[in-house]
Amino acid sequence: MLDTPARRSEFRLSASSRLTVAALGVVYGDIGTSPLYAVRRSLVDFGDLSEHAILGALSLIVWALALIVTVKYVLVIMRADNRGEGGLLALTALVLRTARRTQKRYILIMAAGLVGAALFYGDGVITPAISVLSAVEGLKVATPLFEPYVIPISLVLIIGLFLVQSRGTASVGRLFGPAMLVWFVVLALLGLWGIAQRPRILLAFNPLYGVTVLADAPSRGFVMLGAVFLAVTGAETLYADMGHFGRRALRTAWLRLVFPALVLNYLGQGALLLGNPAALEHPFYRLAPEWGLYPLVALASIATIIASQAVISGAFSITRQAIQLGYLPRLEVRHTSEEEIGQVYVPRINSGLLVAIIVLVLGFRSSDNLGAAYGIAVSGMMAITTGLAFLYMRSREWSLAVAVPLFAVFALVDLTFLSANLLKIAEGGWFPIVVAALR
Repeated sequence: MLDTPARRSEFRLSASSRLTVAALGVVYGDIGTSPLYAVRRSLVDFGDLSEHAILGALSLIVWALALIVTVKYVLVIMRADNRGEGGLLALTALVLRTARRTQKRYILIMAAGLVGAALFYGDGVITPAISVLSAVEGLKVATPLFEPYVIPISLVLIIGLFLVQSRGTASVGRLFGPAMLVWFVVLALLGLWGIAQRPRILLAFNPLYGVTVLADAPSRGFVMLGAVFLAVTGAETLYADMGHFGRRALRTAWLRLVFPALVLNYLGQGALLLGNPAALEHPFYRLAPEWGLYPLVALASIATIIASQAVISGAFSITRQAIQLGYLPRLEVRHTSEEEIGQVYVPRINSGLLVAIIVLVLGFRSSDNLGAAYGIAVSGMMAITTGLAFLYMRSREWSLAVAVPLFAVFALVDLTFLSANLLKIAEGGWFPIVVAALR
């Protein structure tokens, strides 16, 4: 049959769709599983279940997703790509190549990029550990018989996850992508069900509810921000993984599926809590009808395991960039795709992450204990990314009238979340800092 232009266009569309689905399984697992704990943790930390508090917390979560992920990363930061590659080191290389600089400024820019990249490795150790532990602990909802086996099962799953990395990002994406597609559809349907019961939760779209809840109780609100930030962890990984799938596939997946599904589910949980504050124990699972609880636990377990993939593939990308820029000694880097140059596998990094994660699981032993360590590394990376992106956009002739107010808002949000997360240092937040220092 003749290869007509129409047929070639159809093939390209099909290939693009497959790439978008694969991106779901590699990139969006981390941020896609935040509904399991972000709403509950935010309201527990705030210590209030009034309608005002619920609407305020949900407003902060929704607008954090809109401002940090959609506007900052998807629409702005992803414009800064180094020959298709994303991530802090790629951004650092762009700034060093294009921005005006003195020797002192050169050193400061390079140091900022290296610190941010080091923090990414800290996040790369914590995310798989907390994700897999959350998955196995979720099985206890079905039966407490699993409790003595949480650690052994977690270690088996972690080892299995790292063993499949050698197959390449595309292969892993094809394996995980359909499961995450089902996950996001389920998130949206559960959220719609909750919203239909109490449409009043849609008031959370008004950002004034978030502002007033912080203004009325500044100290408790500041603590709550550290938990609200859990809803956007994974945004920096989105940028780091850009080289694996390309900007177009990642934007399509976020804007058409992931973002709407997350917002709907968060609002659904808030709607449930408006009518039944006792559901705070497990607001995500309480959204499901009784007959759907066990299938949902199983699907959530799969999704939280998949969440580890985003930071693992991101660590491979950053390592490859660091080697190319001369910041790391030469390591074996295997290219796993003939179509996307950014899809790589680094055996030494894979083994190193596996050992560090096993040590972390054995040391902390539960996702609750790891929760305090989550967020500091990511919020630190986000703040550094904002500063470097501002320098790059100015070198691309963005006017001061546009760049200054836009990046000032980004910086204010980043530094506020970073400050809130710094409260967790004594409770375990020191761990990613130690990992970053060792890198």
